[in-house]
Amino acid sequence: MRCIRCSSTEDKVIDSRISRDGSVIRRRRECLGCGYRFTTAEEILHEDLLVIKRDGGTEEFDRNKLLAGLRKACEKRPVDLEQLTMIVSDVMALLESKHGSEIPSRAIGEVVMEKLKPVDQVAYVRFASVYKDFHDVSDFANELRKMEGKAVP
Repeated sequence: MRCIRCSSTEDKVIDSRISRDGSVIRRRRECLGCGYRFTTAEEILHEDLLVIKRDGGTEEFDRNKLLAGLRKACEKRPVDLEQLTMIVSDVMALLESKHGSEIPSRAIGEVVMEKLKPVDQVAYVRFASVYKDFHDVSDFANELRKMEGKAVP
């Protein structure tokens, strides 16, 4: 790894931790050149995943786009970046095992909502409002009733 402070490629690993699902290894490193400490993450690359859009078009799956959407939904909420990274990893693994290399965009949204709901319900509603294309307050109210387990009129 190249140090972001001094560009040295000499470092030592101080600590390694494996994520709960075993898909990511986080390593704490120390640059031997300047002593700066930084964290890196290793994960399995999911190559050649395609998203089938609602209009029938396709595009490459972009992990960063998914993470950005989650970060936006969790803005000013008590959800840290590590939790969001784990959600993205879980979503990718689940989608790839279920759909192979061509993933419908609707499936991405559904799985993200399923994973986000137990983490933070406000973030869940924010994400759902974009994914489900809420148009007015009644759409929010209906979603809240569903979350509470009440029938929607």
